[in-house]
Amino acid sequence: MNVSIIAIGDELLLGQVVDTNSGDIARIISAANWQVRQVTTIHDNAASIRKAVNEALAESEIVITTGGLGPTKDDITKPVLTEIFGGELRQDDSVLENVKKICANRQIELNELTASQAIVPTSCRVIQNTVGTAPIMWFEKDGKVLVAMPGVPFEMNEMMHNAVFPMLLKRFGGGVDIEHRVLLIYKVTESEIAERLARFEEELPPFLHLAYLPMQGYVTLRLDGIHTDSAYLKEVMDAKLKEVEEEFAANVVWNEDRPLAEIALILLRRNGLTLSTAESCSGGNIAHALTLIPNCSDCYLGGSVAYSNKIKINVLGVNPETIECYGAVSLPVAEQMVDGVIRRVTHTECGIATTGIAGPGGATPTKPVGTVCIAIRTPHRTLVDCFHFPGNRARIIERTTNIALIKLIRELRQLEREKRF
Repeated sequence: MNVSIIAIGDELLLGQVVDTNSGDIARIISAANWQVRQVTTIHDNAASIRKAVNEALAESEIVITTGGLGPTKDDITKPVLTEIFGGELRQDDSVLENVKKICANRQIELNELTASQAIVPTSCRVIQNTVGTAPIMWFEKDGKVLVAMPGVPFEMNEMMHNAVFPMLLKRFGGGVDIEHRVLLIYKVTESEIAERLARFEEELPPFLHLAYLPMQGYVTLRLDGIHTDSAYLKEVMDAKLKEVEEEFAANVVWNEDRPLAEIALILLRRNGLTLSTAESCSGGNIAHALTLIPNCSDCYLGGSVAYSNKIKINVLGVNPETIECYGAVSLPVAEQMVDGVIRRVTHTECGIATTGIAGPGGATPTKPVGTVCIAIRTPHRTLVDCFHFPGNRARIIERTTNIALIKLIRELRQLEREKRF
């Protein structure tokens, strides 16, 4: 099945916004072994949209557009699609009710422009957008389908996963079953994984596909499968995943596609433990990752962003002589930070502490930018390590966050295996 993607928006061509939607769509549809025939980025004007849509429909059975569905005058995708597929623009009361609900949930006033989102072509089938105000529109012509989706990445991704892709599968998939298996691999590079799995990939049956998704500090391996026999597909995928797990047994973090913070919370909750954080170079980013997960408060109690030495000393109880002797970025300071946030502030069983140089300034001859010390404490021991992370400030903070959570996860899993809880 061929798919064409059209990203609409002047802001994309000006470089003000990066098009992440096309990549997300490609990854989602790859599970069905569908191929992206072309990705086109165009201006938000009638001639460009008309030309791109007609060319895409000539090339592919499925066309997905993103963007150009806002309520302002520069968003003209709906009139152009009405011209191409016929019908007229009318208010759809079900869309209006959905828009009102979204606005009420966000506690924003419904104005005339936002209400105009309910005006849609009569030639389309509306798919209600449960996370935004722009309705998704499904058009059919000569056996081909065009789906017009919002450009806001989280809206597009959510609705593509949960609504549009399942509907496309039902329309074109022929009753196939799709399965996914995921492994999070730590301390092994993408290229090393690929080398070690070269024969494994060569021997994969044609209905399976292995994808590599490098993250900051780890690699997500995703095995996708599509087959008409659901039971057979599950059996084969479980067996293949077991092969990979055995190959990387010492490096597997988790075997589900979940945020690292959610995995940490699962393990903490499962073992009746609580967590606190003391962050310097990560600036509260670990706490942010944890508090993005609903219901985290039963495990994550809080912490301190101890950026200055004064806060490290006065709040966390770090010994000033330790800072004087070893520097703020050091293993002894990280250890005292995690000790202080647990004993003096939160009284949790587990803790994470970070101190480092995120740059671009602050480096010394012996401590370059990217030097980060991380301390992890559980009820049975404290682990302290020093790392040298590459990249700019944002990447160093993200990698610090990920590695800290991975180290906590691995320690909790090890202690759980040893039945020490």
